Amino acid sequence: MISSVLEAIPLPSVFIGPDARIMGGNKLAVGLQPGASETRAFVLVFRQPGFSRAFEECMRTKTPQHTSYTHVDGVQETRFDVTCSYVSYGELTGVLACFRDVSEVEQASEIRRDFVANVSHELKTPLTAVLGFIETLQGPAKGDQDAHDRFLSIMGEEASRMNRLVGDLLSLSRVEEEARMRPTENVHVGDIVGTVVRNLSEVARARGTEVQILGLDEGFDTVVPGDADQLVQVFTNLIENAIKYGKEQGQVTIEFMDVGRDAFLRQDAIRIEVSDDGAGIDPLDIPRLTERFYRIDSHRSRAMGGTGLGLAIVKHIVNRHRGRLKIDSTLGQGSRFSVVLPRK
Repeated sequence: MISSVLEAIPLPSVFIGPDARIMGGNKLAVGLQPGASETRAFVLVFRQPGFSRAFEECMRTKTPQHTSYTHVDGVQETRFDVTCSYVSYGELTGVLACFRDVSEVEQASEIRRDFVANVSHELKTPLTAVLGFIETLQGPAKGDQDAHDRFLSIMGEEASRMNRLVGDLLSLSRVEEEARMRPTENVHVGDIVGTVVRNLSEVARARGTEVQILGLDEGFDTVVPGDADQLVQVFTNLIENAIKYGKEQGQVTIEFMDVGRDAFLRQDAIRIEVSDDGAGIDPLDIPRLTERFYRIDSHRSRAMGGTGLGLAIVKHIVNRHRGRLKIDSTLGQGSRFSVVLPRK
């Protein structure tokens, strides 16, 4: 009877008798801990003091108790909220323990906390600088015209940095809101990339960088379902990064390729690769590049006007287009960012 009741519960569940021995466990509980259905002391299966205290308190007070349980499987850690409920049915008495997986909820909460902390830090730094310069201009440098000009220039740069950060935050918010709405309008990616390259021509000229577009032979079809404005954001970010972090007097290559049927997307697709000849990226950093506010070199990134959100925005936009972003890099040999977009 116990087994059939436990199998009807859609959560990992075990029934523990008054003698603290397991009387039954469903298949989900066995998947969590192999000994969950064996008649043995439950502390030998679930070896966490908080669970033991919750069981004892539940038996003593006959009221529901809550505790947490952490299951570690190799490097994977899963957190559960455990509810212990007293059960008395005829001669059957004991505690029913149900495990609810809260890993994703806690992870989301942690991401939100980190996000707020990062935004606060990114805004506080330039804001503190601006306030400091205002106090200086109102006090010691009140009549110093040279100091006025110099400090106002720096304040303008810091205000622009805050404005870029707010703009990127708004862009990220909009992209996340539209994440499940796949674009349906047909756009020419080749035209979009050409426009971006022209818009960044002054940036490239200042670095002495040659930007070359390859693969757009006559007749090559670059039409995909997409949001033109968002794809401009994607390629502006990737190409501008390649120019800024590549070598001075170097070269940035943008290559279009027809990949046919992409195994990952399971449909015909095109790939656009943006390559630079910069210092490259350490393999340990590559998996984290699309995290919000993650920077390899914080000082250099800020000096170049980076907000730490660009690649996070790129990832979300590419995901919205049901595409994929691939990053390849070798230290000392440059980096290649590949965007694969489905044709339909």
